[in-house]
Amino acid sequence: MAGNVRTIETDPEFDVELTNAGTKLVVVDFYATWCGPCRNIAPVYVQLSEKYPKAVFLKVDVDKCQSTAQDQGVSAMPTFIFYRNKVKIDSQRGADPNALEEKIKKWYGEADDDGGDEVTVKGHMDLSSFINKSGCECLNESDDNPLAHCLTSKGGYLESDCDEQLLISIEFTQPVKLHSLKLYGPKDKGPKTVKVFQNQPRSLDFDSADGMTPTQQLDLNSDDIQEGNLVQLRYVKFQNVSNITLFIKDNQEGGEVTQLDYLGFIGTPVGATNMSDFKRVAGKKGESH
Repeated sequence: MAGNVRTIETDPEFDVELTNAGTKLVVVDFYATWCGPCRNIAPVYVQLSEKYPKAVFLKVDVDKCQSTAQDQGVSAMPTFIFYRNKVKIDSQRGADPNALEEKIKKWYGEADDDGGDEVTVKGHMDLSSFINKSGCECLNESDDNPLAHCLTSKGGYLESDCDEQLLISIEFTQPVKLHSLKLYGPKDKGPKTVKVFQNQPRSLDFDSADGMTPTQQLDLNSDDIQEGNLVQLRYVKFQNVSNITLFIKDNQEGGEVTQLDYLGFIGTPVGATNMSDFKRVAGKKGESH
C-alpha cells in the first residue's frame, strides 16, 4: 500500500498494530475489495496518511479479517474507526473524504500536529483531544485572555480579571483516568494553591469551592509551574473522571492577577481495549455489506 498506510492481513495483526501505536492516533479503514465507494476513497486515504504522518493509518479487509470486523461492529463499508491507546474514540460510515479529514483533524491533536510537550509517563497520553471545549468555562477570566487561550500550546494565556482567583471547569468527551496535570505559568503570577474537584453535578461558585473539601489540593512552587514539569495527582482518586474543576486560590507572589500559560491533562481514556477480551457478535461471518 502506498503512502503511510499499513494493510492488516490477519486478525491477530490488528491487536498488534493497536498496541504498537501506543498513544498515537490510529485511523482504520474497514473496506472490501468488491466495494465501489471503498475503491473511490482509497487514494484520498493514502493522501491523508501522508498529510498527517504522526497518526497510524491501517486498512482492514473485512473478508480477510472477519473476526476483527465483527468485533468492531462493522456492518457497512467503508467504515472508518479512530483509536487512541487502544480505545475506540470515534467512527464514520461512508466514503465522504471531507468528513473523514475533519474527524482526523479533530482527533489528531496538537501533540501529533506540532510535537507538543513530550509526555514521558508510560501508558498515558495528553488528553487535549478529549476535552469538550464547548462544555468548559472559567469564572473571573479576563475578556482579552480567556480560558481557551491556555488550552492550546500555540500562544496566549489565561488571566484573572477582578482579583487573583480563577474557577475552571473542564468537561471531557468520555470518562478518563487522570495521572497528572500541566499547569504552566510565570514565576510571579503562576498558580500557587489549587483545589481539584472531580465529577461535580453542577458548576461551583467561588464560595462553595473555597469551603468544600477537594479531591486533592495542590500546593505549587515556582518549579512546579515551569514548562516541562508534570504535577502528579493521586492517581487512585481520579479513575473515572467526566469533569474536573480547578479552583486557583492564589498565585506565587500574592498579586492581584493570576496567569496560566497552559493547562493540560495527562492520563488515559477509561476502558482501554483488550482485543483478546472481545466476544464474537451474534451472526455469521461474512454478513457485513
